[in-house]
Amino acid sequence: MAQGVKIVASSHYVPQDIVTNDNLATIMDTNDEWIQAHTGIKTRHVSLRGENTSDLATKAAQQALAQTSLTPAEIGLIIVTTFTPDGLAPSTSALVQKNIQAENAWAYDISTACAGFIFGLSTADKFLKAGTAKYALVISAEVNSKMMDFKDRASSVFFGDGAGAFILEASEQSLLVAEEMHTIGNAEVVHSGRIQPLHELSADNYPKTEAFHQEGRQVFSEVERLIPDHIINFLKKNDVTPSDVDYFIPHQANLRIIEMIAKKLEQPMEKFVTNVTKYGNTSSAGIAMGLDELRHNKQLAGKKVLLTGFGAGFTYGSILCQF
Repeated sequence: MAQGVKIVASSHYVPQDIVTNDNLATIMDTNDEWIQAHTGIKTRHVSLRGENTSDLATKAAQQALAQTSLTPAEIGLIIVTTFTPDGLAPSTSALVQKNIQAENAWAYDISTACAGFIFGLSTADKFLKAGTAKYALVISAEVNSKMMDFKDRASSVFFGDGAGAFILEASEQSLLVAEEMHTIGNAEVVHSGRIQPLHELSADNYPKTEAFHQEGRQVFSEVERLIPDHIINFLKKNDVTPSDVDYFIPHQANLRIIEMIAKKLEQPMEKFVTNVTKYGNTSSAGIAMGLDELRHNKQLAGKKVLLTGFGAGFTYGSILCQF
């Protein structure tokens, strides 16, 4: 039985179309100066050519597979983390399984919003250690744009679309040193895709789904109240200080939140991986895309990397990785 897992390959994919702050200003009352001042976001990639979440996930998975000698048939498990699925059924992961022809893989989705990659990585780790599969594909993919109400400028200016994919292998190595996850039930601060129940039997009844909405000030306050202390306490339990961590990859909520976390931890921003300025808030995909970029841009052997996700639920957690 394997003692841990290792990363075999990783990739990320974003849609072709880039939407600037000035583009958004043509359809809502906002401007580039306000958006950059409040979020740090300059651009975001948006799916405007019919690509759905499974399409982004599939392309990221195919790019990761192309870096290996593996065939799709060798993948035993596919986990897609998303809160913007193609639909309630079949799962987005099942669509990816079909698209890449991974006929031996069983697949399912995880919905923990912006903390999704943390939960997906943790779950795959357990299955691989248990010997259920030798190779697992963990994909975080979001098409946030399809869930936006573009009249709600306080929410819609933040978000972009993207996907990150990782192929993991059961190994004697132990990439995941420690983990900790939390959930605090709160349906009001952030919610998306609420499906309204019936109030009467009528031929006019038809499913109704609500757009994404967040209470921005409350989100910032919740993150400020919970996340820095969570990180400090989590690291302390594992005899690690923030200064011992080589790279932090937090959820790419917005640049101001990341700057706040860095300040609370008394760590330089140079240690924080950020892609939010160019991709926007890509929900669960942001950490996966950031880790992929870090793997391809830096030499990570011997480095400690902390992944921290937080989002709707309220759900949050961290994984400490030792490369």
